[in-house]
Amino acid sequence: MRIIAGARKGRMLAAPSGTTTRPTADRVRQAVFDILLHAPWGGPDLLNGARVLDAFAGTGALGLEALSRGADYATFFEKDRPALTALRANIAGCRWEDRSKVIPRDVTKPTHAPAPCSLLFLDPPYRQDLPARTLAALDAQGWIAPGAIAVIETAAQEPLPLRLENAEEADVPPPAAGEGEEAPPPPVYAGTLLAERKHGAARLTLWQLKA
Repeated sequence: MRIIAGARKGRMLAAPSGTTTRPTADRVRQAVFDILLHAPWGGPDLLNGARVLDAFAGTGALGLEALSRGADYATFFEKDRPALTALRANIAGCRWEDRSKVIPRDVTKPTHAPAPCSLLFLDPPYRQDLPARTLAALDAQGWIAPGAIAVIETAAQEPLPLRLENAEEADVPPPAAGEGEEAPPPPVYAGTLLAERKHGAARLTLWQLKA
């Protein structure tokens, strides 16, 4: 695993052993930044000077990639000890201690933000309904800037992680209930869906928040 582009292009990143941490694959990370840079609503200004939040950070690959491509500052939330060791080693290896902060705690119970972030990455454990709850908690503590962009990775077969504010425009059907079951409740946090891609077992959705 490595940083793909920018000031630290080619820098190798450490990853903890075991299956607790699931690092975002290089090809998926490349797809994320291709969308951010080339979508009609994106571009270099989305990254240049941005404050970034990398939730469920793991190795920190997404936040570090953003720093390499021009972001100003990144905050990483991670609670797993082996992942924290790898994350801190990766920040030190990139010599970005002065442009980042690691918060070693559960991101669903965040501290108060020193400043809001305009770009957020969420790559939580699959199938635990974490993205919406996490964003609601972060918003309550001041982490989300108006119009912020959120990049969320979920399992390909999971329903959309947020409640759609642009359901008619996005033309996405509501989650279907199984036979004899009630439809699942809508997520507790809403956003405007900007883009959706599937990569193998992963589904990427990109959202504008608090538009």
